[in-house]
This record gives sequence, structure tokens and C-alpha cells, in this order.
Amino acid sequence: MEHGTDREAPPGHPAGSGTPAGRVPLAVVVVDREGLVSHWSTGARRLFGTAKESATGRPVSDLLPVSGALPAHQDPSPYGPYGAYDGLGPDLGASLDGGLSYPAAGTARLTVPDGGRIDVLWWAYPLVGPGAERLLVLAADAAALRVNETGKDAPVERISPAFALHTDFPGADELARRLPDILPGMSVGESARIVAQVLELGYPVLEFSQNDRVPVTPDWGVPRRAGRTARRARLARAMAAGAPVPEELRDEAGDLEYAAVRERLEFLNEVSGRIGTSLDLARTIVEVSRAVVPRFTDVAGTYLREQVVAGEGFPDGVPDTTTLWHRVALEHTDEPGRWDDVVPVGEAMPFPAATPFFQCMTTGEPVLVPRISEAMGHAIASQFEKRDIRPLITGRSMLVVPLKARHVVLGFMVLLRHPERAEFNDMDRVTGAELAARAGLVLDNARMYTFQESVAETLQDSMLPHIPARMSGCDIATRYLPGTLLGRVGGDWFDAVKLPGARTAFVVGDVMGHGLNSAAMMGQLRTAVQTMAALDLPPARLLRNLDDLAQRLGDSYLATCVYAVYDPIAGELHLANAGHIPPVLVRAADGRSELLDLPTGAPVGVGGVPFEAVRVRVEPGDRLVMCTDGLVEMRGEDIGVGLATLCESAAHPAASMDAACDTIIRALGARGGRKDDVALLMARLGGIAAGDVVERRFPLDPAEVGRARAVVRERLHEWGLSELAGSAELMAGELVTNAVRHSHRRPVVLRLVRGDTLLCEVDDDDHDLPALRSAGPLDEAGRGLRVVSTLAREWGASRTEEGKTVWFELTLPRR
Repeated sequence: MEHGTDREAPPGHPAGSGTPAGRVPLAVVVVDREGLVSHWSTGARRLFGTAKESATGRPVSDLLPVSGALPAHQDPSPYGPYGAYDGLGPDLGASLDGGLSYPAAGTARLTVPDGGRIDVLWWAYPLVGPGAERLLVLAADAAALRVNETGKDAPVERISPAFALHTDFPGADELARRLPDILPGMSVGESARIVAQVLELGYPVLEFSQNDRVPVTPDWGVPRRAGRTARRARLARAMAAGAPVPEELRDEAGDLEYAAVRERLEFLNEVSGRIGTSLDLARTIVEVSRAVVPRFTDVAGTYLREQVVAGEGFPDGVPDTTTLWHRVALEHTDEPGRWDDVVPVGEAMPFPAATPFFQCMTTGEPVLVPRISEAMGHAIASQFEKRDIRPLITGRSMLVVPLKARHVVLGFMVLLRHPERAEFNDMDRVTGAELAARAGLVLDNARMYTFQESVAETLQDSMLPHIPARMSGCDIATRYLPGTLLGRVGGDWFDAVKLPGARTAFVVGDVMGHGLNSAAMMGQLRTAVQTMAALDLPPARLLRNLDDLAQRLGDSYLATCVYAVYDPIAGELHLANAGHIPPVLVRAADGRSELLDLPTGAPVGVGGVPFEAVRVRVEPGDRLVMCTDGLVEMRGEDIGVGLATLCESAAHPAASMDAACDTIIRALGARGGRKDDVALLMARLGGIAAGDVVERRFPLDPAEVGRARAVVRERLHEWGLSELAGSAELMAGELVTNAVRHSHRRPVVLRLVRGDTLLCEVDDDDHDLPALRSAGPLDEAGRGLRVVSTLAREWGASRTEEGKTVWFELTLPRR
């Protein structure tokens, strides 16, 4: 058919004398699993003389009656020989009857409705998948073929079919997408080019080429040449039977072996390109299984050792009968669901020593079973409790190949071929071993990545604190986002530390750089901040000490940091900054947000730079937002844009603290291009009312201990906490007694705070922290802290600039 035309051609005749060389009409017929025609193309109507309406739904054997193949010497076409395909492969009738499960090609003489006969070249491709389609048949009028416009006798040795399925066929898109699988003898690029050409021209074509070949199987689509088909067939039969190769066919044997080896190398290269596209272990497993079905095998089951599936370290030792193997993938060409209930993916089981699977995984070598006998099928099926696997495996050819990396078996693949298909042979064993070796390396890379990713996440999680959602006078929410999938460990951190006086310290920092070294330094700085915060150092002095520490750790890393102390009783923030982006404060009164104006300072580690602190008044309900620059900074954009977006999103109303954090992440993340880690801390500053706090000072007189107990008892009765009065006054008396005994000049300070818990603190000017110890029957001291530790919900002691604070908490009764 000429480009852009739509001429009719009578059955059995060329589609027009103007047909360009290498382009003839092609009939496309699709047969369902019942043997009925489900698609009959326009080319089929022209070639066979039957309308689509009459053909669809009829048995294909009625429409394509086969009367035999053409003689090898016959050349019915005046346009050039096509005898290269005479007698190739099984006949068309066997394909139409469903007796073949692999592509085949050949010639046939068909009877058409007008009583005449037509000689055709044909190709039959079995279709696999969930749909009803079983067979794709392509046919071309042999008489319509010619080699070139001049009619010169230039033999054509290979013909590659291409086709277009019309839009009225529901499976057209799926089959067109799978064209490289249906025509495995062609490269992916060549197939895509032909599909594009077909769709553009609007009709099927045949392409003549000296380089492409029809993918005729079995024998892996070895190219045939005119006049050599019979000798090749004899040679194949001799080699399959293991008989000596006749002398006159030895050259043919060499050619056949060379072509077969070449075909397998092309297959392995194709498989190598299809697997390993991702470092995701689950996706890699699926890629490996799908790469071999249906071209190399009809069923592929993949099993991996338990440690590999769990993402743990490299498996140790040789597998034994107790080793658990997880079935992680199963691909097949059988009916959908046939294997799912019997051998479900995800099942784990050991394998007995007498099975081919055990032999493969212990020796690390492929195991070939030409046919699974009934006895072997019974032995294998005995492992599957209450499930009979024998109908699925008996009579099939089996090849078990190990998946190895660094001489360790990670798993194995079980490959099965249908009984109608050629058995696995020694060359298949070699091919399967090479395939498994490549797949094993890809799986090991994915396993290593999964393992390292797990280690990185564990390390990062261990370094980041688990902050309670509620601390004294404030609610807290945090977020941490790694910069990239390949760099989950970074130097960003946040923390919240309980301080004396019901105060809380907030800190957000960022070690410059990425990776384990940055994470290690982050861990050291975070620990140092926690230690110095427990000493109740003012923010500026804490950053000064942190800068000194960073210099002692080395000059390779710098870190930015902002440190804030929230006093819920005074309603005040005390902040200092070391080169970090400023926090955002959202005012509860009017919803206005602002960047706090802090002295910037220099990053810790620079050395010799002073740090200044400021105090900011806050009201109950105000929100403090602190983050690292990875949230607001984007390459090629001024950081001021990100800070403005941060202020705007932080002021957005939200139902909860977590929702408010998510709003900020969405707003800043929508700009795209983020490469750095992100640490975000948000605190809603609730405050503590003056009526919930009482503070008293007592002279250094043992007689004042009774007064302290009375203050605690009376205030708890006023607060409606009488049930706590007995325990609270007893523990407060013990702490005041110790403070009076060990203080030097300053009075002892007792403070009671009613918040989420009842907090009692006692301050004195002695810097020695008390230690919990056991007291003997005759000892006069040592029992006070034992009483406190037994009765208190939580207790502790910390140094301050003037001395120390010892405190305890009691859980408030439910109302």
C-alpha cells in the first residue's frame, strides 16, 4: 500500500502495483483463550476476503484453514524469493490450536471464501497477561513481496514484522507497549521506531532488512538462510537427541552454536539493562523476576534469605535445613491467580536436604531438572501443608539458579517451563547462571543500600531527641526532614531542656556539611548544650562555652545555633544567636508574625567573637518558631523570600501544633529545589499564672523546716490538692532540711508551681549536688533523698550560678 492511500486489494493479490519495496499489507488477527477471533484487522479483511463483522467471534480454524506449507523450491512471487521461510517452525494449525507457548513463523497455503487459495507468510505470537487474548497472528500475502523498484533479483534473507492494532481493539495500547516483548528478536529502539512509523502511516507494514530477523523459536530465533532450512532442522534434531552430528552438517553446527551463543549474550545484555534501575530492594526483586518471563522461562519464583529481606547485615555461614527463605516474587504466564493461593508471595519456609533447592543454595551452583517426575513433584509438594502444588510443577522442566554476591548465597530463583516448551539444556544452565550472577550483584547493591539507609536512619534517630509534646508552661512540636534520600544523616538538630524554675530551654542548630562527620559533631554539640543548659548558664555564656568546645574539637567544622530560655512565670524569652537565622514569633493577640531582631553573632567554632543576648516579652498563646536554613534557603533565590514565606505560613491558623508544622513544611516545600536538611521546632508559650506559683524564703535555721512544711500544706489545701499534701510536705521538709544544713549564707528558697504537675523546688548556695545513697540502721543521715525518690513522680538536682536546685514533681489527681 502506498503512503497515504487506502486502496482495496482482492484476496490473494498484491495491494497495488505501486507498493514500495519493503512495504506490504499485513493482516492482524487476535485469538482469545476459547479459540475465537477477538480482533480482525482491515488488512485481514483484504487478505482473506472476510468482513470484520463476520469474522469476530468465530473459531479461528474456520477462517484460516491450513492446507499445507509451500514446497521449499516454489517461488510464487515474481518480485523475489521468500523461500527462506519455507517449512520453518511448526505449522500454522498447531499455533491456532494452542499447542505452542512460544513464537513461531512459517508459510501456509490457505483457502479463501471465493474457493481460491492464497500463499502467506505468517507469524504467531502467544500473548500473556490478565486479558482474554491468547494469540497474535500476523500474515502477509507472499505474492505481494518484491525486493526493490527495479525488480532485480536481490535475495532477502530476513523479514521483520511490525504491526499496528486499531483503536477498536481494547488491548491495543497494552500490546503496543509490549511490542519489544512480543517481538524479542528486535531491539527496543528498533521496535519503537517501527511502532511510531506504523501509527503515523495508519496501516500495518512489513520491513525488509539485511540486519533484522524474525524471532523464530525454539532455537532462540537463529536466522535461516534460503536453501539451508532442511539442513538446519536436521541439525537441531540431532543436537536435541544427543546424536553424533553428521559430517556434512558440522559447519552448520558451528554456525548454529555461534548464533545461539550470540542470541543468549544479547538476551543477557537486555536483561542487564532492565534490572537495577533502582536501589530499592523490593523494586529490584520484581525487575529480576519479570526480566526472564516469558522469554527465558514461563514461571520465575525468587527466594531470599531472611537477613536480606530484613535489610540486616551480610548473611553469615552456609545455609542449612533451618534457614528460612522468603518468597519475594512470582511471575508466570499461566492464568491469573493460579499460583497465588498455592505459593503466595511473602511466605517463608525452610527446604529439606533432599530437594534441588537445598542443593543449589548449599553448593552455589545451578541445578537442572529436565522434567519434574511424579515422585519429585510429590517430594517437593510435601513441604506445602494443605496445598497440592503437584499439578503446577509435575512434567515441567526446572532450573534452579543461585543469587550470589561475594561468594555468599543471598537467595535463588526457581525457573519452570511449560511441558510443551523445550526443556532446559546445558546452554540454558550456563545462561541461567550468568543471569543469576548479574541479578545477585544488583540485589546485593540494593541490599547494601537498604542496610546503609537503615543504619543512617537509626543513627539519626538516636541523635535526635524525643521531646515530650508538653513541658512546663508550653506545648512543643518538631519536624526533621533529611535533605536527600542518599544523605539521611546530617548535622541539623533541635532540643528542649527542662530548667529550674519551671523554665524550658529551646535550641536549634546546624553543623555545616553533611554525612557522618557532621552528624558526629552534631551529637557532641547537642550533648554539650544539654550539659551546659543543666548548669543554668545564661544564653550568651552558653554559646561562648560552646564556641570554645567547637574549637577544641577541630577547625574543620562550624555550626550555627540559636538558644532560647522560656520563663513561663515571668512571661519572657531570653535568647542568643550564633550565626543562625532568627526565630519567628507569632503573637496570639492579633496573629501577627515577626522575625525576632537578635544580634547575629558568628557561628560557633569561629572563635574570639562575643555573643549577646536579648529579652523578649511574650504573652500566653504566643508561638515561637525556630528552624534551620534548609527550610527557607533555595539555590538561586534570596533567603529573604524564604523568610517571608516562613513568617506568612507560621501565622496561618491551625487546629493543632502538628498541623501548624505541616502547614509550614508544605508552604516552604512547594517552592521545590530543597537539598539541605531541615530541623523545625515550634513551641506554644502557654505561661503559668501568678496564682499558680508560691515562693518563700527561709533563714538558715532548722526551726524553719516546720514553717516550710506548713506553707506547702496550706497552699495545697487552697489549690484543692489536699490528697497530695501529706507526701508533698514530707518531701519538701527533707529538701529544706538538707538545704539549711549545707547552705552557707543565702536564705533557702522554696518554690511551688502548679502546672501539668505539682513542682516543688528548693534552692541553696551550696554547689555540691546531693547523691542518693543507702543508709544503715544506725546512720543519722541519708534517708531524705531515699524518701523523695520513692514518693516523687520525678526528681533531680542541677547546679546554678549561685549554688544548686533540688526539685521533685508529683502527678496531679484526675478531676
